[in-house]
Amino acid sequence: MTDDQATPVTVIGLGSMGRALAEAFLGAGHPTTVWNRTPAKAAPLVAKGAVHAESVRAAVAASPLVVTCLTTFDDTRSALEPAGTALSGRALVTLNSGSPADARATAAWAAGHGARFLAGAVKNVPAAVGAPDTLLYYSGDRSVFDEYEATLRVLGGDTVHLGTEADLAALYEMAVGAMLLPALVGFFQGAAAIQARGLAADSMVRFTGKWLDMIKSLLPVYAQEIDTGDYSDAASSVDLFLAGAAHDKALGEETNVDTTWIDPLNDLLRRAVAAGHGDHSISALTEVLRGTASRGAGRSS
Repeated sequence: MTDDQATPVTVIGLGSMGRALAEAFLGAGHPTTVWNRTPAKAAPLVAKGAVHAESVRAAVAASPLVVTCLTTFDDTRSALEPAGTALSGRALVTLNSGSPADARATAAWAAGHGARFLAGAVKNVPAAVGAPDTLLYYSGDRSVFDEYEATLRVLGGDTVHLGTEADLAALYEMAVGAMLLPALVGFFQGAAAIQARGLAADSMVRFTGKWLDMIKSLLPVYAQEIDTGDYSDAASSVDLFLAGAAHDKALGEETNVDTTWIDPLNDLLRRAVAAGHGDHSISALTEVLRGTASRGAGRSS
Protein backbone atom coordinates (compact mmCIF):
# COMPACT_ATOMS: atom_id res chain seq x y z
CA MET A 1 0.00 0.00 0.00
CA THR A 2 1.36 3.42 -0.95
CA ASP A 3 1.06 6.43 1.32
CA ASP A 4 -1.63 7.98 -0.89
CA GLN A 5 -3.74 4.83 -0.47
CA ALA A 6 -3.40 4.75 3.31
CA THR A 7 -6.57 6.07 4.91
CA PRO A 8 -6.19 7.51 8.41
CA VAL A 9 -8.61 5.75 10.72
CA THR A 10 -9.61 6.13 14.36
CA VAL A 11 -10.69 3.18 16.48
CA ILE A 12 -12.70 3.94 19.61
CA GLY A 13 -13.16 1.14 22.13
CA LEU A 14 -10.24 -1.19 22.79
CA GLY A 15 -11.73 -4.37 24.15
CA SER A 16 -10.59 -7.63 22.57
CA MET A 17 -12.45 -6.92 19.32
CA GLY A 18 -11.48 -3.25 19.18
CA ARG A 19 -7.81 -4.14 19.63
CA ALA A 20 -8.09 -6.70 16.81
CA LEU A 21 -9.64 -4.06 14.52
CA ALA A 22 -6.89 -1.55 15.29
CA GLU A 23 -4.18 -4.17 14.74
CA ALA A 24 -5.68 -5.03 11.35
CA PHE A 25 -5.66 -1.39 10.27
CA LEU A 26 -2.08 -0.97 11.48
CA GLY A 27 -1.00 -4.16 9.76
CA ALA A 28 -2.44 -2.89 6.47
CA GLY A 29 -0.51 0.37 6.76
CA HIS A 30 -3.33 2.71 7.75
CA PRO A 31 -2.35 5.53 10.14
CA THR A 32 -4.39 4.55 13.20
CA THR A 33 -5.47 6.66 16.14
CA VAL A 34 -6.99 4.93 19.17
CA TRP A 35 -8.94 5.96 22.23
CA ASN A 36 -10.43 4.12 25.18
CA ARG A 37 -11.92 5.19 28.49
CA THR A 38 -9.11 3.19 30.14
CA PRO A 39 -5.97 4.66 28.54
CA ALA A 40 -3.75 1.72 29.54
CA LYS A 41 -5.50 -0.46 26.97
CA ALA A 42 -3.95 1.66 24.23
CA ALA A 43 -0.35 0.91 25.23
CA PRO A 44 0.13 -2.34 23.24
CA LEU A 45 -1.25 -0.65 20.13
CA VAL A 46 0.95 2.40 20.59
CA ALA A 47 3.92 0.01 20.71
CA LYS A 48 2.82 -1.22 17.27
CA GLY A 49 2.60 2.26 15.80
CA ALA A 50 -0.82 3.61 16.79
CA VAL A 51 -1.32 7.13 18.08
CA HIS A 52 -3.13 7.41 21.39
CA ALA A 53 -5.48 10.41 21.51
CA GLU A 54 -5.82 12.13 24.86
CA SER A 55 -9.55 12.72 24.40
CA VAL A 56 -12.38 11.28 22.36
CA ARG A 57 -12.73 14.64 20.61
CA ALA A 58 -9.09 14.54 19.56
CA ALA A 59 -9.51 10.93 18.41
CA VAL A 60 -12.49 11.81 16.22
CA ALA A 61 -10.77 14.87 14.81
CA ALA A 62 -7.69 12.84 13.85
CA SER A 63 -9.28 10.81 11.04
CA PRO A 64 -11.94 11.06 8.34
CA LEU A 65 -13.01 7.48 9.18
CA VAL A 66 -14.05 6.72 12.76
CA VAL A 67 -14.75 3.11 13.73
CA THR A 68 -16.29 2.42 17.11
CA CYS A 69 -16.31 -0.95 18.84
CA LEU A 70 -18.26 -0.60 22.07
CA THR A 71 -20.85 -2.90 23.61
CA THR A 72 -24.10 -1.17 22.63
CA PHE A 73 -25.40 1.75 20.58
CA ASP A 74 -26.10 3.58 23.85
CA ASP A 75 -22.46 3.12 24.86
CA THR A 76 -21.37 4.42 21.47
CA ARG A 77 -23.48 7.57 21.67
CA SER A 78 -22.38 8.19 25.26
CA ALA A 79 -18.70 7.80 24.41
CA LEU A 80 -18.91 10.05 21.35
CA GLU A 81 -21.08 12.81 22.81
CA PRO A 82 -18.07 14.80 24.12
CA ALA A 83 -16.63 14.85 20.60
CA GLY A 84 -19.34 17.34 19.69
CA THR A 85 -18.72 19.27 16.47
CA ALA A 86 -15.65 17.16 15.64
CA LEU A 87 -18.06 14.53 14.29
CA SER A 88 -19.28 16.83 11.53
CA GLY A 89 -18.20 15.54 8.12
CA ARG A 90 -16.72 12.35 9.53
CA ALA A 91 -17.65 8.85 8.36
CA LEU A 92 -18.84 7.01 11.48
CA VAL A 93 -18.87 3.20 11.40
CA THR A 94 -20.28 1.41 14.44
CA LEU A 95 -19.44 -2.23 15.15
CA ASN A 96 -21.50 -3.13 18.20
CA SER A 97 -24.55 -5.08 19.29
CA GLY A 98 -28.05 -3.66 19.55
CA SER A 99 -31.56 -3.73 18.18
CA PRO A 100 -32.68 -2.30 14.84
CA ALA A 101 -34.46 0.46 16.76
CA ASP A 102 -31.17 1.33 18.50
CA ALA A 103 -29.45 1.48 15.12
CA ARG A 104 -32.08 3.84 13.74
CA ALA A 105 -31.76 6.07 16.80
CA THR A 106 -27.98 6.18 16.41
CA ALA A 107 -28.28 6.99 12.71
CA ALA A 108 -30.52 9.94 13.58
CA TRP A 109 -28.11 11.00 16.33
CA ALA A 110 -25.15 10.84 13.95
CA ALA A 111 -27.01 12.86 11.31
CA GLY A 112 -27.79 15.45 13.96
CA HIS A 113 -24.05 15.79 14.57
CA GLY A 114 -23.28 16.05 10.86
CA ALA A 115 -21.70 12.60 10.57
CA ARG A 116 -22.22 10.10 7.74
CA PHE A 117 -23.33 6.84 9.32
CA LEU A 118 -22.69 3.18 8.61
CA ALA A 119 -23.71 0.45 11.06
CA GLY A 120 -21.91 -2.86 10.93
CA ALA A 121 -21.30 -6.21 12.58
CA VAL A 122 -18.31 -8.54 12.79
CA LYS A 123 -19.56 -12.11 12.43
CA ASN A 124 -16.56 -13.85 13.95
CA VAL A 125 -14.20 -13.84 16.92
CA PRO A 126 -11.40 -11.27 17.39
CA ALA A 127 -8.71 -13.75 16.31
CA ALA A 128 -10.40 -14.03 12.91
CA VAL A 129 -10.31 -10.29 12.15
CA GLY A 130 -8.41 -9.74 8.93
CA ALA A 131 -8.90 -13.25 7.56
CA PRO A 132 -10.05 -13.62 3.93
CA ASP A 133 -13.23 -15.48 4.91
CA THR A 134 -14.23 -13.34 7.91
CA LEU A 135 -17.68 -11.82 7.39
CA LEU A 136 -18.57 -8.24 8.19
CA TYR A 137 -21.77 -6.66 6.99
CA TYR A 138 -22.81 -3.04 6.96
CA SER A 139 -25.88 -0.94 6.32
CA GLY A 140 -26.54 2.76 5.97
CA ASP A 141 -24.88 5.49 3.91
CA ARG A 142 -23.75 3.81 0.70
CA SER A 143 -21.31 6.61 -0.05
CA VAL A 144 -19.40 5.78 3.13
CA PHE A 145 -19.15 2.13 2.16
CA ASP A 146 -18.09 2.92 -1.40
CA GLU A 147 -15.46 5.43 -0.27
CA TYR A 148 -13.94 3.26 2.46
CA GLU A 149 -14.67 -0.28 1.26
CA ALA A 150 -11.00 -1.06 0.61
CA THR A 151 -10.08 0.14 4.09
CA LEU A 152 -12.89 -1.77 5.78
CA ARG A 153 -12.05 -4.91 3.81
CA VAL A 154 -8.79 -5.31 5.74
CA LEU A 155 -10.99 -6.34 8.68
CA GLY A 156 -12.38 -9.32 6.74
CA GLY A 157 -12.43 -10.44 3.14
CA ASP A 158 -16.16 -11.19 3.12
CA THR A 159 -17.40 -7.60 3.36
CA VAL A 160 -21.01 -6.87 2.39
CA HIS A 161 -23.24 -3.79 2.18
CA LEU A 162 -26.81 -4.92 2.96
CA GLY A 163 -28.62 -1.75 1.95
CA THR A 164 -29.10 1.91 2.72
CA GLU A 165 -31.49 1.36 5.63
CA ALA A 166 -29.33 1.98 8.69
CA ASP A 167 -30.89 -0.78 10.78
CA LEU A 168 -30.34 -3.73 8.40
CA ALA A 169 -26.99 -4.76 9.88
CA ALA A 170 -28.52 -4.81 13.37
CA LEU A 171 -31.50 -6.79 12.09
CA TYR A 172 -29.29 -9.44 10.47
CA GLU A 173 -26.94 -9.43 13.46
CA MET A 174 -29.81 -10.37 15.77
CA ALA A 175 -31.51 -12.72 13.30
CA VAL A 176 -28.35 -14.71 12.63
CA GLY A 177 -27.05 -14.41 16.18
CA ALA A 178 -30.22 -15.95 17.59
CA MET A 179 -28.73 -19.36 16.76
CA LEU A 180 -25.65 -18.94 18.93
CA LEU A 181 -26.82 -19.48 22.51
CA PRO A 182 -29.17 -22.43 21.82
CA ALA A 183 -26.46 -24.16 19.79
CA LEU A 184 -23.84 -23.60 22.47
CA VAL A 185 -26.10 -24.71 25.32
CA GLY A 186 -26.92 -27.84 23.33
CA PHE A 187 -23.19 -28.55 23.09
CA PHE A 188 -22.70 -27.82 26.79
CA GLN A 189 -25.54 -30.21 27.70
CA GLY A 190 -23.94 -32.90 25.56
CA ALA A 191 -20.56 -32.26 27.14
CA ALA A 192 -22.06 -32.61 30.63
CA ALA A 193 -23.71 -35.90 29.64
CA ILE A 194 -20.47 -37.22 28.14
CA GLN A 195 -18.54 -36.28 31.27
CA ALA A 196 -21.15 -38.03 33.42
CA ARG A 197 -19.88 -41.24 31.82
CA GLY A 198 -16.29 -40.32 32.61
CA LEU A 199 -15.51 -39.32 29.04
CA ALA A 200 -13.86 -36.12 27.82
CA ALA A 201 -15.93 -33.38 26.19
CA ASP A 202 -13.19 -33.19 23.57
CA SER A 203 -14.22 -36.64 22.34
CA MET A 204 -17.46 -35.27 20.88
CA VAL A 205 -16.02 -32.26 19.05
CA ARG A 206 -15.41 -34.03 15.72
CA PHE A 207 -18.91 -35.52 15.71
CA THR A 208 -20.50 -32.20 16.69
CA GLY A 209 -18.72 -30.53 13.78
CA LYS A 210 -20.19 -33.08 11.38
CA TRP A 211 -23.63 -32.48 12.90
CA LEU A 212 -23.29 -28.74 12.41
CA ASP A 213 -22.26 -29.33 8.79
CA MET A 214 -25.46 -31.33 8.29
CA ILE A 215 -27.55 -28.56 9.84
CA LYS A 216 -25.84 -26.02 7.57
CA SER A 217 -26.72 -28.12 4.52
CA LEU A 218 -30.41 -27.99 5.50
CA LEU A 219 -30.66 -24.21 5.87
CA PRO A 220 -31.36 -23.48 2.16
CA VAL A 221 -34.12 -26.11 2.20
CA TYR A 222 -35.76 -24.66 5.29
CA ALA A 223 -35.39 -21.11 3.99
CA GLN A 224 -37.21 -22.12 0.80
CA GLU A 225 -40.02 -23.72 2.81
CA ILE A 226 -40.37 -20.62 4.97
CA ASP A 227 -40.31 -18.21 2.01
CA THR A 228 -42.94 -20.20 0.10
CA GLY A 229 -45.03 -21.17 3.14
CA ASP A 230 -45.04 -24.78 1.93
CA TYR A 231 -44.10 -27.16 4.77
CA SER A 232 -45.62 -30.30 3.29
CA ASP A 233 -42.36 -32.07 2.34
CA ALA A 234 -41.52 -33.12 5.88
CA ALA A 235 -38.25 -35.02 5.91
CA SER A 236 -38.14 -34.13 9.61
CA SER A 237 -41.60 -33.38 10.96
CA VAL A 238 -42.71 -31.48 14.05
CA ASP A 239 -44.15 -34.76 15.40
CA LEU A 240 -40.77 -36.44 15.00
CA PHE A 241 -39.02 -33.74 16.99
CA LEU A 242 -41.70 -33.82 19.68
CA ALA A 243 -41.23 -37.57 20.08
CA GLY A 244 -37.66 -36.84 21.11
CA ALA A 245 -38.77 -34.78 24.12
CA ALA A 246 -39.09 -37.93 26.23
CA HIS A 247 -35.52 -38.87 25.35
CA ASP A 248 -34.27 -35.49 26.58
CA LYS A 249 -35.94 -36.07 29.94
CA ALA A 250 -34.58 -39.61 30.19
CA LEU A 251 -31.04 -38.42 29.43
CA GLY A 252 -31.27 -35.80 32.15
CA GLU A 253 -32.43 -38.33 34.72
CA GLU A 254 -29.75 -40.88 33.78
CA THR A 255 -26.83 -38.45 33.74
CA ASN A 256 -28.07 -36.00 36.39
CA VAL A 257 -27.80 -33.20 33.81
CA ASP A 258 -30.28 -30.32 33.89
CA THR A 259 -32.17 -30.42 30.57
CA THR A 260 -34.99 -28.08 31.59
CA TRP A 261 -33.69 -25.37 29.26
CA ILE A 262 -35.26 -27.42 26.45
CA ASP A 263 -38.76 -27.27 27.99
CA PRO A 264 -39.79 -24.03 26.21
CA LEU A 265 -38.61 -25.52 22.91
CA ASN A 266 -40.72 -28.62 23.46
CA ASP A 267 -43.65 -26.36 24.34
CA LEU A 268 -43.15 -24.62 21.00
CA LEU A 269 -43.39 -28.02 19.31
CA ARG A 270 -46.66 -28.77 21.14
CA ARG A 271 -48.10 -25.43 20.08
CA ALA A 272 -47.19 -26.22 16.48
CA VAL A 273 -48.94 -29.60 16.70
CA ALA A 274 -52.01 -27.91 18.18
CA ALA A 275 -52.02 -25.51 15.22
CA GLY A 276 -52.07 -28.37 12.75
CA HIS A 277 -48.38 -28.59 11.93
CA GLY A 278 -47.64 -32.03 13.40
CA ASP A 279 -46.94 -33.72 10.06
CA HIS A 280 -45.32 -30.64 8.54
CA SER A 281 -41.62 -29.85 8.27
CA ILE A 282 -39.94 -28.61 11.43
CA SER A 283 -39.48 -25.26 9.66
CA ALA A 284 -43.21 -24.67 10.25
CA LEU A 285 -42.21 -23.53 13.73
CA THR A 286 -41.55 -20.21 12.01
CA GLU A 287 -45.31 -19.77 11.66
CA VAL A 288 -45.80 -20.27 15.40
CA LEU A 289 -42.96 -17.90 16.25
CA ARG A 290 -44.46 -15.10 14.19
CA GLY A 291 -48.02 -15.76 15.36
CA THR A 292 -49.40 -17.05 12.06
CA ALA A 293 -49.73 -20.74 12.88
CA SER A 294 -53.28 -21.13 11.60
CA ARG A 295 -52.53 -19.34 8.33
CA GLY A 296 -49.34 -21.40 7.90
CA ALA A 297 -51.22 -24.66 8.46
CA GLY A 298 -53.77 -23.71 5.83
CA ARG A 299 -51.16 -22.85 3.20
CA SER A 300 -49.12 -26.02 3.61
CA SER A 301 -51.91 -28.58 3.85
